Amino acid sequence: MGINQLFNIQNDTDFEREALEIFKYQSVENQVYTRFLKYLKVDLKQIDCIKKIPFLPIQFFKTHCVLSTKSPIIQTFLSSGTTGMSQSKHHITNLAIYEESFKTCFEQFYGPVKKYAVLALLPSYLEREGSSLIYMVDALIKDSENTDSGFYLDDYDSIIEKLHSLNFKGKKVLLIGVTYALLDLIERENFSLKNTIVMETGGMKGRRKEMIRQELHALLTDGFGVETIHSEYGMTELLSQAYSKGKGVFECPNWMKIIIRDTEDPFSVLPAGKSGGINVIDLANIESCSFIATQDLGKMHTATTFEILGRFDHSDIRGCNLLVQ
Repeated sequence: MGINQLFNIQNDTDFEREALEIFKYQSVENQVYTRFLKYLKVDLKQIDCIKKIPFLPIQFFKTHCVLSTKSPIIQTFLSSGTTGMSQSKHHITNLAIYEESFKTCFEQFYGPVKKYAVLALLPSYLEREGSSLIYMVDALIKDSENTDSGFYLDDYDSIIEKLHSLNFKGKKVLLIGVTYALLDLIERENFSLKNTIVMETGGMKGRRKEMIRQELHALLTDGFGVETIHSEYGMTELLSQAYSKGKGVFECPNWMKIIIRDTEDPFSVLPAGKSGGINVIDLANIESCSFIATQDLGKMHTATTFEILGRFDHSDIRGCNLLVQ
């Protein structure tokens, strides 16, 4: 499948067709996924809809090289994790797929990035190597072609001055930040931002106690003077992101889909409104694995919207740790 075809999916029929095609490809070409399917004694001929596709547990990205191609690895994205924990490794053989995915996705939800000054408050991500989030935000900053766009490590005075200046000028701003750093920022300054999207990427990084989403977003909306807090749902093991424009309700781009599995029976799919484990189909993962059983808990609201509820007990606390509710 060509990249253009992948990112031009228009409806569920297109998605199902392409997902089944990629499943057939990865079930043969991905050695880790092939062994997993054989262990489950899956009859590949019986997989005729996406709800029958077995999902690879996300832990395999920590222990195996998950690839569906023999092309050379040109980049490896690493999860952050905490000291002593093994990191997930997402080996990339074609960065053009990742770039097309996050750029097309951003534009689908927010329009051209050139409309914004992109301010990134991601200190913990900048302090390590191999972050897929940093790669994405760096590209968005460059594509914005805005001299006000940029990264901020822990220079709160500069970002406070920049936010006030851009707000006074009526400029559109995207402020994307790790959760604890956004909280640090509003403890230093109280804002009343009129044209700014505040987007949190989750994660306290051990700097603060975890908070329920409603409490966190109430603090952030009050501190920044905005009506809603946006969120990004992504992870090292995915090349696509879902976005929430408020109230913690996320939506996927056209080439990504969420399926909720029963926590007691991982092969049973739950209907909207029922809480369970989050399975992700990310067709941009064509060269790794597109069918991943995450350690996140959530529920579907509608056929296209979902909510994150937390993580399974005993899961590793990692960089993209989600807010437990």
